[in-house]
Amino acid sequence: MKNVSTRRPTFLEALIPIVFLIIIISVSILKFGADPQIPLLIATIVAVLLGLKLGYKWDEMEEGMISTINSSMQAILIQMIIGIIIGTWILAGIVPAMIYYGLQILSPGIFLPSAAILCAIISVATGSAWTTAGTVGIALLGVGQGLGMPLPLVAGTIISGAYFGDKMSPLSDSTNLAAAVTEVKLFDHIGHMLKTTSVSFAIALVLYGIVGMKYSGSALDTAQINQLLDALKQHFYISPILLLPPILVVSIVVMKVPAVPGLLCGGILGGIFAMIFQKATLASVIIVSHYGFNSETGFEAMDSLLSRGGLDSMMYTVSLIIVAMCFGGVIEKIKVLEVIAEKLLIFTKTRGSLVLTTALSSIFCNFTMADQYLAIVVPGRMFRKSYEEKHLKLKNLSRVLEDSGTLTSSLVPWSTCGAFMMTTLGVHPFAYLPFAFLNLINPIISVIYGYTGFTMEKDDEIIEIEEKKIEEKKLVENL
Repeated sequence: MKNVSTRRPTFLEALIPIVFLIIIISVSILKFGADPQIPLLIATIVAVLLGLKLGYKWDEMEEGMISTINSSMQAILIQMIIGIIIGTWILAGIVPAMIYYGLQILSPGIFLPSAAILCAIISVATGSAWTTAGTVGIALLGVGQGLGMPLPLVAGTIISGAYFGDKMSPLSDSTNLAAAVTEVKLFDHIGHMLKTTSVSFAIALVLYGIVGMKYSGSALDTAQINQLLDALKQHFYISPILLLPPILVVSIVVMKVPAVPGLLCGGILGGIFAMIFQKATLASVIIVSHYGFNSETGFEAMDSLLSRGGLDSMMYTVSLIIVAMCFGGVIEKIKVLEVIAEKLLIFTKTRGSLVLTTALSSIFCNFTMADQYLAIVVPGRMFRKSYEEKHLKLKNLSRVLEDSGTLTSSLVPWSTCGAFMMTTLGVHPFAYLPFAFLNLINPIISVIYGYTGFTMEKDDEIIEIEEKKIEEKKLVENL
């Protein structure tokens, strides 16, 4: 039962947990190198204290947290299954095969677009822009340097490809988080993102092709690439038949089979393929499914690329989702988001301005909270109601969050993503920023879609309900 003595926070009061979160996240991540979970938990405590001051009881706020966590349970299940898939697919040689055949597309005349496509393929396969940049990305930097290309240009190309794959992969934590926050089905979210991201990536590839023409006469130094190819061939059976499980999973998505059973089929197939083609034992399949694959070849690039996966590896993201949902549940329950959103609604009179405000808010969160996950969670909870009021399906919101929040995270030097890329690639984010074409173009395309209405799907159910209410009101008035 609702506590009748509660009151809405003032605008300044509503800012308290948000500003506190910005400060503690910034200090924890930038100064102490901490992960966002504990800072988020502390910010949740601050939000709870504000709720008590506003007259809310603990039971009410706890109910808000549990309700919000429940809404993300499907995403959490999917995350755990994806961890199993990654482990079994590496053990089966499926991911190594995707990397092996992806490396075959490199060509001196089209090195930049080829590098972007290669990074996209590997990032889709692994679900991680960080892993792609830290392994194949480093090799591509060496190749680009051998062709006489500026390092910021090559780094920007790697970033674009890696974040295309990270954003579009069902194995990606940010992709699952965006779907969870907005309560959108994972594959609906990915399919809707494809409408903006494919266009942005195509434009980026054309630009890379034009820029790369200057270096088309250079000789390609393939020593590092060949070393990785040889290592993959030496330690795995590589064959086109290993590409069948990914094709099957894509087919399942097209047939609109529910995500959980569909992905489970992918994991089971990975285990079967591991035993058939890599001569793995049932025990090793079970262990890898739980703890992930551990590559110990002695070749650092390959070991770093393939040592991942397993159900355990997803517990980091699961804990992040749960803690983020706790924070979001409390500030939503005590109407903090409602109060802040009302102020921002001044700038969201139209569909286009709503998309623009959402995108700018995600980018603002990246610059102030220094974490891409919060750039998805905070605006996601804040603008949900506004999208519903404008009769827009929530997958429009989830798409904008990724188009802006995920893709701009690597462009901020003090964010977790920007700091990682700067350390890994040895290029400052502000140096590669002008060449990270996808990351710059995608938010713009997303906003253009918002203003034109192109692919901005309406929620017919909400429209029908409101039309019925209007008809019923007219009938009552006529009586």
